Amino acid sequence: MRMTEYLYNGLLLLSLVLSYFAMKQYSNTKELLNTGVKTSAEVIDLIESRDDDGYTYKPVFEYTDRTGDKMTFESDISSSPAPYQIGDYVDIIYSLDSGKRKVVSFWGLYRWTIILLSIAAPLLIIGGGYLLYARG
Repeated sequence: MRMTEYLYNGLLLLSLVLSYFAMKQYSNTKELLNTGVKTSAEVIDLIESRDDDGYTYKPVFEYTDRTGDKMTFESDISSSPAPYQIGDYVDIIYSLDSGKRKVVSFWGLYRWTIILLSIAAPLLIIGGGYLLYARG
């Protein structure tokens, strides 16, 4: 086998692994939507962090769960400008048993699925296209 064939086989394999993890993330989100509890959360704080481009803001949410306990969680995503203002309300969904919490929005629910598939798709086309061309 030539070196280029190893490279294209590696790209194909990497795309399949990334696709697997993307589908696993999608499945986890689908399960959370089916079994989780949807509620409203209030933005109680914006954590400011400095990076090379300036300041980014990460919201902190507070909600009341089914047992009446006040719970807080910090968003995984920070952005500039701030996505919310203190006092805003957003819909969230949380799991009763695993502690998973997500903001109910397209990006909040499907972010990792989109990112992984965006990387996997070109690799699949390049690796798979080369193998189809080489065998044809």
